[in-house]
Amino acid sequence: MKLHVESAGSGPEHVAFVHGLGNDATVWEELLRIADATGRYTLTAVDLRGHGRSERAPGYSLEEFADDLVDTLPRGLHAVVSHSLGGAVVARAVDRLGPRRAVYLDPGFKLALPDRGLGGFLVRRARWTIPLFAAAQSRGIRTPALTPERRAVERTAQTRWDRRMALSVLQDVGTHPFAVVRQAAESTVILSGDARYVVPDPLPSQLEAAGWRVVREDSLGHAMFLENPELTWRLIESAL
Repeated sequence: MKLHVESAGSGPEHVAFVHGLGNDATVWEELLRIADATGRYTLTAVDLRGHGRSERAPGYSLEEFADDLVDTLPRGLHAVVSHSLGGAVVARAVDRLGPRRAVYLDPGFKLALPDRGLGGFLVRRARWTIPLFAAAQSRGIRTPALTPERRAVERTAQTRWDRRMALSVLQDVGTHPFAVVRQAAESTVILSGDARYVVPDPLPSQLEAAGWRVVREDSLGHAMFLENPELTWRLIESAL
C-alpha cells in the first residue's frame, strides 16, 4: 500500500518519521517544525495503514505495515525515526529501506507479558489473552502533562485510526517479539521512563551487546515527542 505522507523542509539530509499505534503523522508536527528550523533536513512523516489519511485494510500484520513503508519511502534515507508500534515496523523494514541511521523511540519490540505461572501459560496457549495482559501492564504508563494544544493533536489523531486493528497488532507484537540483531543502519534506541512496557529488561542490555546505542531519559513519558518536543528533538538529533 502507498501511504499518505506529509513533508516539510528541503535540507540535504532526508529523515522519515513513523508513528505509533493510534497516532498519525500529525503528532510529529511540532517536533518537525523544530527540525525544519535547522535548515538541515527534508522531513517526511507517514500515516501507517489504517491510520490518519492512509487507506483502511483487511489485514494489519507487522509484515504488512513494513511492506507499506518499503513501497512508500525512498531507499537510502539519511535516517528513519520511529515510535512504539512504528519501531516494531521499521525494524522489519530497515534492511530493505537501507537508511544510514535508525532511531527508535520506545519501540514496540516486546510486550511486558508474564512468562511464568498461570499468566505465562495463558500467554503461550491463548493468544487472545495477550491484549488483556498488555492493557493491564500499560495502566502504569503515566499520563503526560500536555498543553491543551498538544492534547488536542493527540486526541484528533486518535479519532482517525481503525480500532479494529488493536487486537491483532498486540497479538502480533506479543507473539513475534523483536529478535535482537546488529543492524546495518547505525541504530539508536531512546528510552523514556515508561520504556519497560515495550522494551523490558534485559532487552536494553542485549541491544547494547549487539552494537546498538541505548539512551535513557527517564524524565520523559512514552509520548515524548508531544510531552517535550524540544528535548526529544535534541535526543534524536544527537543520533543523526
